Amino acid sequence: MNILVCLTYYRPHYSGLTIYAERLARALVDAGHQVTVVTSRYDSRLPMDTMQDGVRVVRLNVAGRISKGVIMPAMPWRAFQLAKHADVIHLHLPQLDASYIALMARLMGKPVLLTYHCDLVLPRGLVHKAANLGSHLANHISAIAANVIVTNTGDYAEHSPFLRHYLGKVQVIQPPVELPAVSEDDLAQLRAKAGVGLDEKIIVMAARLATEKGVEYLVQAMPAVLEKHPKARVLFVGQYENVVGEQAYALKLAPLIEQLGKAWTFLGVLSPTELAAVYHLAEVLVLPSINSTESYGMVQVEAMSCGTPVVATDLPGVRQPVAMTSMGLVVPPQDSSALAKAIKTVLDNPQRYRGDALAVAKRFSSKTIASQYMLIYEKLVGNRKS
Repeated sequence: MNILVCLTYYRPHYSGLTIYAERLARALVDAGHQVTVVTSRYDSRLPMDTMQDGVRVVRLNVAGRISKGVIMPAMPWRAFQLAKHADVIHLHLPQLDASYIALMARLMGKPVLLTYHCDLVLPRGLVHKAANLGSHLANHISAIAANVIVTNTGDYAEHSPFLRHYLGKVQVIQPPVELPAVSEDDLAQLRAKAGVGLDEKIIVMAARLATEKGVEYLVQAMPAVLEKHPKARVLFVGQYENVVGEQAYALKLAPLIEQLGKAWTFLGVLSPTELAAVYHLAEVLVLPSINSTESYGMVQVEAMSCGTPVVATDLPGVRQPVAMTSMGLVVPPQDSSALAKAIKTVLDNPQRYRGDALAVAKRFSSKTIASQYMLIYEKLVGNRKS
């Protein structure tokens, strides 16, 4: 089967959406399908047409930006050219270009599947307001044109102001999670890289340094955590410098993080092996997201697949991994006191929340998730031919 995937950003751009799309695309290639990704050339140093882990990646030049979105004048024609050879069009939303691609695909007689990752919530301001309105309109047009809409959980779909209008089209598929096995040498190298002592209690946050991730609530919680566990330390994994649209947020947090001294370390973007090593070293992963821009939090399941408990906020979708596995605690969003209390509870008795890591890894593997998507693809193509 020939699958055309369209999305605004693709790897090496770092976000939950791009990691999800990359894992799924690779798993589909491993299953024998042809996958072409058309996306933005957000960095002019990236090649325009290349093979990446068996996936063809076509990147289009960016003529301008609207908030976190990009303008790609070549997208309509290039998407049309590529769609002619595709059996299925797979769009990852939110995406400004999705509306006309979905309509074009349906006019061509091609089935359209949307993976709806999250509601778009942008800061206040005229530009952000325009971007929000444009994105919402594009999303609604795309959803009307789509045959199927996939999202991570029914919990999120039922609470989403957007998805609840299209519940008849929604199918639930969990996000794909994959991490390599790690050796003692891998753990030792990560300890050396991060300067981790054997007696330290490691708290991991794996995210971009972005407003919706609620980083400040973990920063605010740390003094209370350190009072009970003075050897506690945060390792922040992920992009923390030059995050698109988040420069002001980073500047605001910088002096607060500096006050924590050695109790907070930025590690940046890690290799998959290093990331797995961090999870294995950690006592707990914290996901303090604050709004519906976070619909699930794959990092939770990544940590759980390594046996590491989680503290996450009680948001639709985000609360589901803990509910499904009992491997952690949920707390109200934007409540640093409750967050600190939950972190201390897990640090006091991490074994209580460790669960069955192997079962989690199997349930959420990229191969398992890709097989669920393939069932939908096959049904859509079969319906088209019948």
